[in-house]
Amino acid sequence: MPTLLKVSPSNAKIGYESLSLLSGHSCPFALDCLAKVDLKTFKIIDGKNAEFRCFSATAEAAFPSVRRQRDHNFSLLKDCDTVDEIVELLTMSIRPSYAPLRIHVGGEFFNQMYFDAWIEYAKRNPNRIFYAYTKSLPYWVARLDSIPANLSLTASRGGRMDHLINEYGLKEAVVVFSEEEAAELNLEIDHDDSLAIENNGRSFALLLHGTQKAQ
Repeated sequence: MPTLLKVSPSNAKIGYESLSLLSGHSCPFALDCLAKVDLKTFKIIDGKNAEFRCFSATAEAAFPSVRRQRDHNFSLLKDCDTVDEIVELLTMSIRPSYAPLRIHVGGEFFNQMYFDAWIEYAKRNPNRIFYAYTKSLPYWVARLDSIPANLSLTASRGGRMDHLINEYGLKEAVVVFSEEEAAELNLEIDHDDSLAIENNGRSFALLLHGTQKAQ
């Protein structure tokens, strides 16, 4: 039996299955939220320009099982040499379903090959919706004409390539500190991923949560 990726079941917060990688370690374009767990000390390291702490990195520091699962997935995917190899791994690891699947509660599209593999996997599974928040905008922009309708991507503002959001009119999620701030921006807050799942190009807000670094 080959070693498979570990898919997380739905929970009270995320009502769908998800596949995650190590936060920070797999996030090449993170900036405002950059944080990662030191894999020797298991303490959180905040990026030098971080304005708020990634809630996913906080979970990895607090729960060893979460950290080990995401480290396992990231290691397996980094060892793949081709798009087809990644697609095969995804196919073996993810059980068939008609329910949406969230790509990355933790982690990111860490290179173009991995991003391309998700495009191909979504095309091979047209009856299932796959959705992701991402700061890996260069990989998305490079494949704008190749994204299938069942792969819903949302740009997460606060990365090193934010200029691509406005330049290409990408759907985005903006982190806000209060409902009042979202109202001022005329953005609806997504409380349950329903707005992320809708592949309609309409931007929305996310209310900041998680343990923040000391000021």
